[in-house]
Amino acid sequence: MSHTASTHQEASSRMTGISASAQAEAESRRGGDLRERVLDALGHVYDPELDEPITQLRFVASCVVSPDGDVDIMLRLPTPQCAPNFAFLMGADSRRVVRQVEGVRNVVIRFEDHYTGDEINSALNEGAGFMGAFPGETEDDDLEALREIFTRKALIGRQGTICEGLIKQGVEPVGLVEMTVAELPDTPEAKRVLELREMLGIPADSSAPAFVSPNGEAVAPAQLERWLRGARLVRVSLEANGSICRGLLQGRHNLAAEPESA
Repeated sequence: MSHTASTHQEASSRMTGISASAQAEAESRRGGDLRERVLDALGHVYDPELDEPITQLRFVASCVVSPDGDVDIMLRLPTPQCAPNFAFLMGADSRRVVRQVEGVRNVVIRFEDHYTGDEINSALNEGAGFMGAFPGETEDDDLEALREIFTRKALIGRQGTICEGLIKQGVEPVGLVEMTVAELPDTPEAKRVLELREMLGIPADSSAPAFVSPNGEAVAPAQLERWLRGARLVRVSLEANGSICRGLLQGRHNLAAEPESA
């Protein structure tokens, strides 16, 4: 600490009646509390392809928060060649949710060792859209069409997981089409399904059908067998891709093995 900074802190301490060391500890604690809230916010950012939080996937390499509210986040991906559009969506979502955290002043989001990292990092931190990083690549600057495609895919996959669990518990397949949202199990999977429906504008009130097709229509009894088969394929695909990404990330960054529960 410089002499000027030390003198200022001592003067401030005399005015407040708090020792310099206690004041420094309080500032450090405030910074720690803010960091926890920033990480909590990042837990609501999902990989668009896998529909899993980036914190759970261990994509957050570092999160540095200053006492003044300046946040610097480094994101890492399983390979340097991960799709730039997916990377951009995760980076943009991370910047958006962190900026909404009370106490945050400035936010810097960076990708570690990605082949288009310079372009993405520059566009993100200038508040530009995807075309700011890759001019002429798309007319959908916010990539909302891409996001919607994978949101619908995630909805079907997660519904498939719930259905398989209910069938194992003895629910007859035909009974699934008669279920309402109010009858869904109280599980994280079901809560995520309702979040996805809200994102897609699909009704999720208590009397709405529990299970829907990709376009939001209730699954008809005649469609059930085919729908279940398709939902199972999507679920398996999501789980397989997630497992591959975890393995690649662990090997690339020499990370410890995840707990079995993950």
